[in-house]
Amino acid sequence: MDVGIDKIGFYVPKDYIDIVELAKARDIDPDKFTIGIGQDKQAVPQPYQDAVTLAASSADSILSADDKKDIGLLIVGTESSVDESKSTAAFLVDLLDLPEDIRSFEIKQACFGATAGLQSAYDFVSLNPGKKALVIASDIARYGIKTPGEVTQGAGSVAMLISESPRVLKLEHKSVYMTRNVGDFWRPTFSKVAFARGKFSNEVYVDFFTTLWDRYQAKYDVTADDFSTMLFHIPYTKMGTKALRTLEGKVSDEKYAELMANYQDSVKFSREVGNLYTGSLYLGLLSYLVNAAKANENLLLFSYGSGAVGEIYSGEIQPGFEKVIDKTSLETMLEQRQKISISDYEKMYEVEYHDGTIVDPAGVDAKFYLSEIKENERIYKKNN
Repeated sequence: MDVGIDKIGFYVPKDYIDIVELAKARDIDPDKFTIGIGQDKQAVPQPYQDAVTLAASSADSILSADDKKDIGLLIVGTESSVDESKSTAAFLVDLLDLPEDIRSFEIKQACFGATAGLQSAYDFVSLNPGKKALVIASDIARYGIKTPGEVTQGAGSVAMLISESPRVLKLEHKSVYMTRNVGDFWRPTFSKVAFARGKFSNEVYVDFFTTLWDRYQAKYDVTADDFSTMLFHIPYTKMGTKALRTLEGKVSDEKYAELMANYQDSVKFSREVGNLYTGSLYLGLLSYLVNAAKANENLLLFSYGSGAVGEIYSGEIQPGFEKVIDKTSLETMLEQRQKISISDYEKMYEVEYHDGTIVDPAGVDAKFYLSEIKENERIYKKNN
């Protein structure tokens, strides 16, 4: 049985800041952000948006009534959870009008969560013919105003419907993975922002890729020539470049040029959005599918989550994939966002909702939103 991604969708908040304007506001050379980090825009969520509403929005963009009937597993990968007990997935059953005979839960392992969900979904579909699984990556990356990590913030969600006979990407079920207890990035339960050792995290990231790539080649007797494209976890777009550069001189000049060119197509969306944490790899996949992919291409995907867990696996793009992805809607969503000033972004960033908050629906510009917090319980609604 072939199993893989049958549908894939994406949602990004409507507001963004310009990275050049952010650099100037912080008295930093813009080239350090646009070239050194590799970002152009950064998505900014409204206070009434969170991991739940973002997840609902991306899933809503791809699910049909028939899809919902067949879903037996719902997994949300996130490190931006709104509750220490109740999963993000549980909130979505009502918001998405899903049947209740669904196994649902949340996975947290930094930016690896969605990949863990994807692999679990593969097993579920393989063991339950006719059933589908919904895997959602939903995150808001926060490091704080005027911090070194501010330029690598972002927000959004990627949803993937996993099924047999997939129409987008067939998973080869070939993978290698590893876990090490590493202190490169963390967010204690008391903090709303993450802490990171940036340079060290980059070093660990590259080491995970080179180690896993060597193991993958040995385990499956392959080389870089067996893949047209390598996709990476890209919290900022220059990060994947650091890993890809380790192949320079180890593959032919032609292959290296091909991999680098395809990588640039895979980061186009991320340059416009910023860091999606666990959704970053899959936004890269979607960007490549929209901008450059061809049927029957073999892809290598590198997933990394600080702390740290990494995995390399492969997949094959399916014939007719372009008919499944709504390229026009995706590009329109990105183009029709509105730029906000750095001062407005800073004010929005500081807004915190507490028990007793009631959101005025008239001020909501999104289908799914946090409606109120009552007795410390978050209550969500949707605009029809």
